[in-house]
Amino acid sequence: MKYRLFLVAALIFAASFPDFSIAQAVKVKPAKSPAAKKADPVKSDTPATESKTTINKAPVLLPAVKTGISFWSSASSALPFPELPYEYGALEPVIDKLTVEIHYDRHHRAYYNNFMKAIADTKMASMPITEIFANIAEFPVAVRNNGGGFYNHVLYWENMSPKGGGEPTGELAEMIKKYFGSFSAFTEKFNEAAKSRFGSGWAWLSYDPLNGELFVSSTANQDNPLMQVAERKGIPLLALDVWEHAYYLKYQNKRADYVTEFWKMVNWPEVDKRLKAAVGR
Repeated sequence: MKYRLFLVAALIFAASFPDFSIAQAVKVKPAKSPAAKKADPVKSDTPATESKTTINKAPVLLPAVKTGISFWSSASSALPFPELPYEYGALEPVIDKLTVEIHYDRHHRAYYNNFMKAIADTKMASMPITEIFANIAEFPVAVRNNGGGFYNHVLYWENMSPKGGGEPTGELAEMIKKYFGSFSAFTEKFNEAAKSRFGSGWAWLSYDPLNGELFVSSTANQDNPLMQVAERKGIPLLALDVWEHAYYLKYQNKRADYVTEFWKMVNWPEVDKRLKAAVGR
């Protein structure tokens, strides 16, 4: 029954977007040729050998992001590597220029390259990434790690803006107050999810289409709430990367300081757009 409800919600969400091309959705930066590496069974960022799988058609939650529904609904092998939406130094002093450059052009690009290598010449090449996520337990760990790493970072970069910060307004502010009590209560809950995630991972604000609620969660490694394996599934609205490569050059082992400073860069209008798309407005 829940799967049917997820599917209905996803279809309503998809219908809220006018169709447009990938070329309109993003600027494309040429990707470097990926180097073949062996996959680690726990936290590998590299592709594993493809195995034959039978896909169980789990309902697909379609993510609301700036890149647009047509972008993520395309065959995964056709997805380009999106250009960073600002200059490397634009987020200073919260996130330093060198960290952004290394994070985007080495880590994020490597996830993209390795994801493309992992799905090449497989049935996954023609599947939308959201469908892959909905059936992620069926696929090699390299697809889970690198597909998640590629997708999650697109949200992460779009979450931030040199003109960000402050508090949300409108429907987003109202829903945060409804489900968390206040904006400060929400940020406290989100901060705790980010700071308490053991090892590497992400903190999320997501929309649950089953009951219309907003919720905070965290995921390990490169997992996200769209994945079949997520403890609670939903449509991601706000993402914070708490891998050490996201903050270590400036904050060293002080993850809590990085989490606190993150709010100065949050692009609330973008998060609000994702919410509107998720609820079908």
